[in-house]
Amino acid sequence: SFTKEMRKDYTILCPQMSPFHFSLLQAAFNSCGYNLEVLPNDNKHAVDVGLKYVNNDACYPSLIVVGQIMDALLSGKYDLNKTAIIMSQTGGGCRASNYIGFIRRALKKAGYGHIPVISINLSGLESNPGFKITLPLVLKGVYGLIFGDLFMRCLYRVRPYEAVPGSANTMHKKWEKTVIEFIKKGYPSRHEFKRLCRQIVEDFDSLPLKDVKKPRVGVVGEILVKFLPAANNYLVDLLEQEGAEAVVPDLTDFLLYCFYNTGFKADNLGFSKKSKRIGRLGINFFEWLRSAARDEFEKSKHFDPPAHIDDLANYARDIVSEGNQTGEGWFLTGEMMELIHSGTPNIVCTQPFACLPNHVVGKGVIKELRHRFPESNIVAI
Repeated sequence: SFTKEMRKDYTILCPQMSPFHFSLLQAAFNSCGYNLEVLPNDNKHAVDVGLKYVNNDACYPSLIVVGQIMDALLSGKYDLNKTAIIMSQTGGGCRASNYIGFIRRALKKAGYGHIPVISINLSGLESNPGFKITLPLVLKGVYGLIFGDLFMRCLYRVRPYEAVPGSANTMHKKWEKTVIEFIKKGYPSRHEFKRLCRQIVEDFDSLPLKDVKKPRVGVVGEILVKFLPAANNYLVDLLEQEGAEAVVPDLTDFLLYCFYNTGFKADNLGFSKKSKRIGRLGINFFEWLRSAARDEFEKSKHFDPPAHIDDLANYARDIVSEGNQTGEGWFLTGEMMELIHSGTPNIVCTQPFACLPNHVVGKGVIKELRHRFPESNIVAI
């Protein structure tokens, strides 16, 4: 267990999942009194290390995450008596809940069973006395997610068309530093948040661009393989090199999907009505905060605003039941339909090896989507 005493001088290691978001989340945690480090070893070597500690019938994201953690611990860089691991846990019937067990098993096999593993979850699965989800941490974390989505949406939209090579990446790095300073503040103000959203979108909107049109290619799939370049073989870079524009939906939408699912569980599976109300409050809270970014995207020349979670559910409902909640569930189908409706009929569905739910609601619906939308061009990789 991660105790209050450990909080003072322990380094908490967090595996990488999305470079756009996790640099900002690291700042959020560290400004709230933790010493959290997002691991930089998202590479092939981490996968090889993962194969030593996780049976290879587990899914590919499990190998990468456990591999990153074990590679870091074996590197000699950390004091293993002053190190902890942190991992999110959704409570679903998937690796997203079993990660903690995978990690603890790997630590035990390597002789590091004393290293605490902190579970971040909203399901009451585990508790750690030294780690508390406080209001400042939630607020800073949500700001980090929204800014990460904003950067990803802006950068991927303008980079394929930039008149000066490298100018979009330079702009992103400049604003990332500003946002990290904003997140580090004691209690970041909504007024300043709105101002930053406006300035960032306006800056990217005014970047000199070439007057050409490129095919837009959506990237969807399992959450880690979708957002982690090392896990999808740098798919976005490849698409841009081949003359396309990549469109990657927001990471925040996955959290909204988790909140939305409480409604179906309460209506059909005997879960409490209170959980449904809390889920809807969560959606409203996220959307209220995200409205600052959404408003700026709607006013801009080049950018599209993010989708609403209720719209994604309505899109998917005719094809898959909202009871499909393991992994990406109905949300994956909804994202593909949203891309088609918003002018991105070319879609890469990233399918990790051994990810059964992703195959069912990703690969399994492609035939029906092609039937309903003949212009769609979907490939599962």
